Amino acid sequence: MRKFLLACLFIVALGFALFNFKGLANQGEFQSIVLDFREDIPAAQINSEINAIAQKYGVTPRLNSEFSKTDNIYILEGNKQILDNLKKSQLSKETEYIEPNYVYSAFYTPNDPDYTKQWNMHSINVETAWDETKGSGMTVAVIDTGISPVPDLETTKFVRGYDFVNDQIDALDDNGHGTHVAGTVAQSTNNGYGVTGVAYEASLMPLKVLSGSGSGTVSDIAESIKFAADNGADVINMSLGGGGVSELMQEAINYAHSKGVVIIAAAGNSGQNSASYPARYPHVIGVSALDSVGEKAPYSNYGAGVDISAPGGSESGKIVQETINPKTNESVFAGFQGTSMASPHVAGVAALIKASGVTNPDDIETVLQQSSRSVEDDPLNHFGAGQLDAGAAVKLAIKGQISFRDFFRWLQNNGYLNLKFWFDGGAVALLPKVLMVVGSYLLAWFLRNYLSFGWSLSTGLVAGSSGLFLLRGLYIFDLPQWPLRVMGSSIPELGTAIQGSSILNPIFASVLIPVVLVVLFLGNPHWKWVAIGSAIGVASCLAVSAVMSPSILWLGSGMVARLFLATNALLCFGLAYLASKGEGKFA
Repeated sequence: MRKFLLACLFIVALGFALFNFKGLANQGEFQSIVLDFREDIPAAQINSEINAIAQKYGVTPRLNSEFSKTDNIYILEGNKQILDNLKKSQLSKETEYIEPNYVYSAFYTPNDPDYTKQWNMHSINVETAWDETKGSGMTVAVIDTGISPVPDLETTKFVRGYDFVNDQIDALDDNGHGTHVAGTVAQSTNNGYGVTGVAYEASLMPLKVLSGSGSGTVSDIAESIKFAADNGADVINMSLGGGGVSELMQEAINYAHSKGVVIIAAAGNSGQNSASYPARYPHVIGVSALDSVGEKAPYSNYGAGVDISAPGGSESGKIVQETINPKTNESVFAGFQGTSMASPHVAGVAALIKASGVTNPDDIETVLQQSSRSVEDDPLNHFGAGQLDAGAAVKLAIKGQISFRDFFRWLQNNGYLNLKFWFDGGAVALLPKVLMVVGSYLLAWFLRNYLSFGWSLSTGLVAGSSGLFLLRGLYIFDLPQWPLRVMGSSIPELGTAIQGSSILNPIFASVLIPVVLVVLFLGNPHWKWVAIGSAIGVASCLAVSAVMSPSILWLGSGMVARLFLATNALLCFGLAYLASKGEGKFA
């Protein structure tokens, strides 16, 4: 286990080291470049530089706006190659900075015109969850009064259901309750019409167990639960309930749970100190209702059987979805309130969690509860584990995973899918670029999910592998650059940092300094981990240097230099392993 953890930390440090190498793509998209000329540069000199750029690159820098005259901020069309060339040119001494003019955009917001009325969707932080998944591939069974094909379900996917009340395949709604509930789960979204649903790329399975009057039997409900489990449902929502324990229903619930189905149920609307059945059964997530300000809705049951809370609405703010008017059978946007409205919020988020890769129903319940916004003062269990947070739930669900979809999106967002990036520099530069891309992605992923060890180890990793590398590109007018170069250098680079040379000093680029640090600090419970982290960091920096730029003072840049760096990288890693041996955890 210790070797595995050290290997993981080595990957992190490797990522830090890779950040040192030129050519690392900027973390964003841009089509233009910002030039911020120093205020003390005469206008005539600025014009001369602008003309030179126009002549060399065929693009003419222009003021960003009429307000840019005093700050001398110019914009020119350009790519990464032009950006790198400008930074290397004399122009870098005449500007405060030369940087990409990154393109930012609004976070994802659906274009459904009545989305602004859905305070409930905002309150569960669903937009953050949508950045990762919309529930594609999941099926949510809605055990209710049926579902009618209203216009705002037109693009929603359906799978075969059943009407257990009338014993027929078409499970149409003759009440309006089931269609409303289904809308919260997966209303057609971003279709320029109506409102939104939580997991709108999921499929709905309509199972009618309640008649037009809104009532139904335990036997029908139990059969529908087994039907859902046998026909591919990932999540079951039951916005229904009553009193009395049923062994038949408990058996059906246990069966569905054993097949990996997540089961959600409403706590009930009697305002009493216990949830109704089926919310109270084991393997069922019972949901109480919140009003529009996050308080327990007045009607909501609480206490035993409540596992989590979600928006259910109240007179001051109801849950709006499209449903049917049971008297005319016409579609209508209507505001309902009740734990029936709270339950499908949780069912939708459960679908998002499962789409993110967590498949076991108990694990999904754990994710829902651990990611919820806890309420400290809750002696009567109004809220269960807390208030539903879709964004936090999905983030917790994807923690530790490297999905191809996520990696592909990361490649696209950072310009790595542009062929020019890979072919610029020829075949010689291809391997370093592959290492750079994979290493920096692993670094970003690892930092996002697992950088939970203490400051001491992470400090050593940074010092050993990269230093505060951003400082090396910082230019402060009339101040010496060498202090910034020193602070921006890793331990192996310190030997030549003052001179600004890229050639490594073999004394610093070896196991020597990590050995000294380990000997000095091994007895200290905190600084020991700085030494261990620095050994891992130095190992990664030397390993990268051995492959990409083996240039060492007195040893040259050939095979001898490569062997020297590789050998010392192995020694540093071994030193870190020996120094950490016997410890229970990283500080």
